Amino acid sequence: MKFVGIQNQIRRNNQKSVLLLIAFPLLILAAVFAVVYFLSYDELGNANPDKAIDLFVGAIPFVIIVVLVWFLIAYFAHGKMIALATGAKTLERKSNMRVYNLVENLCMSVGMTMPKIQIIDSMALNAYASGLKEKDYTVTLTRGIIESLNDDELEGVIAHELMHIRNKDVRLLVVSIIFVGIFAFVVQIAFRSFLYGGLGGGRNNRDSGKLMILILVVSAIAYLFSLLFKFSLSRKREYMADSGAAEMTRKPWALASALKKIAPNHHVETKSEEVQQLFIENTPKDTSANLFGNIGGLFTTHPPIEKRIQFLEQF
Repeated sequence: MKFVGIQNQIRRNNQKSVLLLIAFPLLILAAVFAVVYFLSYDELGNANPDKAIDLFVGAIPFVIIVVLVWFLIAYFAHGKMIALATGAKTLERKSNMRVYNLVENLCMSVGMTMPKIQIIDSMALNAYASGLKEKDYTVTLTRGIIESLNDDELEGVIAHELMHIRNKDVRLLVVSIIFVGIFAFVVQIAFRSFLYGGLGGGRNNRDSGKLMILILVVSAIAYLFSLLFKFSLSRKREYMADSGAAEMTRKPWALASALKKIAPNHHVETKSEEVQQLFIENTPKDTSANLFGNIGGLFTTHPPIEKRIQFLEQF
């Protein structure tokens, strides 16, 4: 398997981050236009494109403001939001010098600033990196992975997460989580409003019901496309992080051994499925993507762990 250099990978991920910042708002605007178009009729009940365009143009500033506010809130609070979703807490140096020593040694070996370290009180074996800028970069480990892996294996896992930070993978993933969250939120609101009759009543109830069905269908389709955007970001980032970790530690066998232990017991319960893609191992069974059955491969954020192990064993 052929991989590009780290600088090329960083450049590509930065470019993809910019494209995501453009693609997701465009998808939101497309969804808004679809709703407006199907609600725009003339006196005879025929579609009225001119009216739809006028309404859509008038809605653009409102949509942009809502998206911008959502993004700014998520941008500045994403660390706390992810920690809240996973239950992560700061790991104090005095409570686990072993982890701090491993992280510090790896960071010094490649000349990078040491990230924050957090722990999830779960006996599942998993880990993730997060953060949009240097002062926010964080490596989070479960209690299970700390206690179950030996030093070489844990070093490999930490190196993998540090590579996600160096490659700017975390920035790319967090941006996608922020925007996919918008569609997930709209779908939930539309679905609940449809179930409980949140809009209108009396003689307007039928029109309100049609409106909610339309919003639900359009937002669900947009949400599906946003998921495809997210899952198509390139699963090679995991191979890149694995190969980078092997190069950083000079022990590819150690990370391969760690992945073998992680595979059967990696699932961490979270309050948001969107953050599952951050973990070192994540399968469709961990999220609602499992509902898509045989096409679940389209919705996987990680390559099969067996292939990652085989790749590392070839070093």
